[in-house]
Order: sequence, then C-alpha cells, then structure tokens
Amino acid sequence: MNDLLPTATAVIELHDRLLARSDWPRTADAVPQGEGSVWHWIQANHLFNSRLWAEEDLARRTQVADADIAANKRAIDGFNQARNDATERVDELLLVALGLVDPASARTDAPVSRVPSGARLNSETAGSIVDRLSIMALKVNAMRQQTRRTDADAQHIAASQGKLARLLEQRTDLGACLDGLLADAQAGRAYFKVYRQFKMYNDPRFNPALVAEQRDAQQRR
Repeated sequence: MNDLLPTATAVIELHDRLLARSDWPRTADAVPQGEGSVWHWIQANHLFNSRLWAEEDLARRTQVADADIAANKRAIDGFNQARNDATERVDELLLVALGLVDPASARTDAPVSRVPSGARLNSETAGSIVDRLSIMALKVNAMRQQTRRTDADAQHIAASQGKLARLLEQRTDLGACLDGLLADAQAGRAYFKVYRQFKMYNDPRFNPALVAEQRDAQQRR
C-alpha cells in the first residue's frame, strides 16, 4: 500500500500507545507538527475523542452544581466539533493521496473528482472509520481497566473480560474494513467522499435558539 496511506494496524497502535501515556491527552505535544500530514489529523481526532470521552463522564455527575454540568456540555460541543473537523481533514488528505480529487479543490465543498469510471461509492469514509477506531480504542482501554479492578467482585471481572474480548474482535473487524476500503480505492474499485457535517448547533448563524438570543439582544439595545 502507498506509504502515504495509513494501515489499520498502525492506527490502532498509535491509539493504544497514546492512551497508555499517563499524561495523555493533556500534554503540550498532544498532536505532532505538520498539518499537511494525515497522521497529524489522525492524532488530533484521537485527542478530541479522548477529551470528549472524559467530559462525557464528568457530565454524568449528580452531586455537583448545574453550572459544572453546563460547562461540561459546552466542552463536549467544542470537542465534538473539533473531532469532526479532524475527521474531514483525514478524508481530504487521503483522497488527495489516492488521487481521487484535485488537490487544489480538496478542502472546498465541491471538490473536483478524479474517480475512475466504474468505481463504487462507499457510504462510509475512511476518515469516519479512523474516527470509529479511535472510539473503539477508548472503549477497549476503559474495559481493560475494568478487568484489572481490585475493588470489584469476580463476576464483574469475568463479565468485563468477556466484553473486552468482544470489543477487540469488533476493532479487528473494523480495521479490516479500513484496509479493504483503502486497498480498493487505490486499485480504482472504490471511492468515498468528504461528507461535511455542517454542525449547526455550534454556529450562531444557524442554531435557531442562538439566532433568537441575538435578535432579542439587538431589540433590547
């Protein structure tokens, strides 16, 4: 496979290696330099998923002030937006590496296609599979921690071990899908597109509640 294209094994190893770090994801070098590298955005996606995961846990607290939960929710929205932006950049760079779009138009909402005739359209993008692998890594890591608890009974440990085995199997299957899609795309048998998420709830121009707030604020002036 093209050296510019990631393999599932390499992606999974990166995810696991980062999660094994005690300072991850709150570290100054959380993402490597080089925004033109697909690995920069794969790691950025994993960073935002990791921070999103932590905020989701905090948002479930029941014995803190409502303001704390509101802060968690706002952080979740921000990390989710950043995670999706990173996923789109992964897709853009992979499509360029595969020669499936004109590089100059790759970041626009209407990239110029260079897809060979007869190639099938894959409904899931390679970037979205990488994103799912990141989430799977977080699940595997969390479930593995459950298998190592010393304050849980044997039944909980056994159940967690069974779930961990299933998660690992699911991640292996998902990784095979990534390798298969990239191999087919490189051979001209398949392609995918960048699907813009257009997260309207974060945009004051599109979120009806935020539009109403702005209108009310202007009327009070």
